[in-house]
Amino acid sequence: MLARQLRGVAALGRRCLSDKATFSVAECTTHKLDSKPATSVELTREDALLYYTQMATVRQIETAADNMYLNKDIRGFCHLCLGQEACAVGMEGAITQEDAVITAYRAHGWTYTRGISALGVLAELTGREDGCANGKGGSMHMYNHNFFGGNGIVGAQVPLGAGIALKIKYMKERKVCLALYGDGASNQGQVFEAFNMAHLWKLPVIFVCENNHYGMGTSAKRSSASTDYYSRGDYMPGLRVDGQDVLAVREATRFSKEYAMDQGPILIELDTYRYKGHSMSDPGTSYRTRDEVQEMRKNRDPIMLLKDKMIDSELCTEDEVKVIDKAAKKEVAEAKEKALSGSELSADHLYHHIYYRTPGVVARGTEPYEFHASASGGV
Repeated sequence: MLARQLRGVAALGRRCLSDKATFSVAECTTHKLDSKPATSVELTREDALLYYTQMATVRQIETAADNMYLNKDIRGFCHLCLGQEACAVGMEGAITQEDAVITAYRAHGWTYTRGISALGVLAELTGREDGCANGKGGSMHMYNHNFFGGNGIVGAQVPLGAGIALKIKYMKERKVCLALYGDGASNQGQVFEAFNMAHLWKLPVIFVCENNHYGMGTSAKRSSASTDYYSRGDYMPGLRVDGQDVLAVREATRFSKEYAMDQGPILIELDTYRYKGHSMSDPGTSYRTRDEVQEMRKNRDPIMLLKDKMIDSELCTEDEVKVIDKAAKKEVAEAKEKALSGSELSADHLYHHIYYRTPGVVARGTEPYEFHASASGGV
C-alpha cells in the first residue's frame, strides 16, 4: 500500500527543482561524548515522501483508534502516540529491518514502521483474526520480524532489549537493538540494572527515552528528581534530541547506531510530546492546559514541520502532499472497516502460541482440564 501511494505521488509529475536538499537541525546536548551527530543533514525527495507518508499514516491510524475506542469498538488498554510520530519514523530511517526494536505499550506507530499494515494494527486493536497477533495481543502486544513488541509491564522491555543485544553480540552480528521506554518508566530499578549490565558487557544497544514530559496524571518534573534523562546512564554516554524533527531523530540514531556497534550502549532522550492523555482513561487536561497542547500542535507538530521543509525546499509540491494525505486517510478508513467486520479466533485457539514450538509433552495449562475423582481421594 505504501509503495502504491508513493507511485501515485510520482505520477503527478514533479515540479520540484531538486531531488535533494540540505537542512539544519538543532544541535544535540551530549553527555560523555567527544563528537555529536551532524547538524547539517541531507534529505532526498524519495526519503522525504516516505517519511511524510509514514507519519501521515500513523496519525490516521491513531486518530481512527481514538474514535474506535470512544465508540467501544476497542476495549481494554489503548495508548496513542499522536504528536510523537517523528520518533518511530525518524529512528526507522536510520536502521534496517535486521536491527531489532522493543518498546513500551505506546507501540502502534512502531508496529506500522516495522512493516505491519494499518489493517494489521487496527484489527489487532479490535481483537480480530486479521490482527498482527491474531487479535490476542491487543494494543500493548504487537509483533513483527525483529520487532519484539510493546510490553505491558512498565520498564520491563529495557532489560529484555539488553538481552536481545546480548544475542546480537554473541552471534557476532553487525546490528543493534533499540530499547525504548518513556519518562514515566525512567525511574524503574530494572532500567538502571539493564544500563549497568549493558555497559559492563559493551552490548550493541541504544536505550531510548521517549520523553513526552508527562506520565499518568503528572508531569516529569513532579516524578523525576532529574529530568536530564540523556545523562542518567551516568557512566554511559547519552544525547538529547529534538524528537519533533524527524531529521534530527534520524541523524542522532544513525550516529548512535555506529557508536553502539563499535563501543557499546548509548542513551538517546527524544524530547517529544503527546497530544492525548497517557491512556484512554486519562483526559490529559488535569495536569496541563489546553493552551499548551494547542501551542504544540500549532508550532511543533512533527508532520507540519516536515511538510514545511519539503515544500519550502521544493522537494515536493502542495498538491503532492494533499495526495499523500488523501491516500493515507483512505487506506486507514478501509482498514478500519475491515477491522470492524473481521472474524475473531475460535475458542480452540485459546491455548495456541503459549510456547515457541510447543514440545511434544503435556504442558500444564495447554490441555483441556479433566477432573479425576481419584485425585481427591475418591470424593
